[in-house]
Amino acid sequence: MKYRELDADGDYTFGRNKFFHNIEAVAQAIVTRMKLLYGEWWEKTDDGLPLFERILGVFVNDQQKGAIDLIISERITGAPGVNNIAKFESDFFNRKYSAHCSINTVFGSIELYINDSARKVEVKY
Repeated sequence: MKYRELDADGDYTFGRNKFFHNIEAVAQAIVTRMKLLYGEWWEKTDDGLPLFERILGVFVNDQQKGAIDLIISERITGAPGVNNIAKFESDFFNRKYSAHCSINTVFGSIELYINDSARKVEVKY
C-alpha cells in the first residue's frame, strides 16, 4: 500500500516524492475518505461523504444520529487496509457531531477523532 503525503492544507506534495506505506498509508486513506465531499471528485461523482446532503442541518435524535454513525463507519471501513472498527463512540451536542473510533487495520490499530460535523479529522497510530 502506498499513498502520497499531503501537506498541511491537504494537497498532494508533488516534487518531493514522499510516500506513506503501511499504517501511515491506511491512516491517510481514512482521512482523505472522510474529507472528500459527496460529488466533489469529478471522476467519481457518486463517491464522498454526504455532509451537506444527509448530515448537516439534520434535527438529530437517536435515529438520525444512528444514521450519521452508519455513514461515517461506512466511509471508514471502505478505506483500503481497514479490517474493522473495534470501537465506535459518537456524540451530538450543541449541534456538533463528534466521534472517536478504534480501527483495526492490516498493519495495526488506529485511533480516529472526528469533530465539528466530520470536517476536522485526526488520526493517531
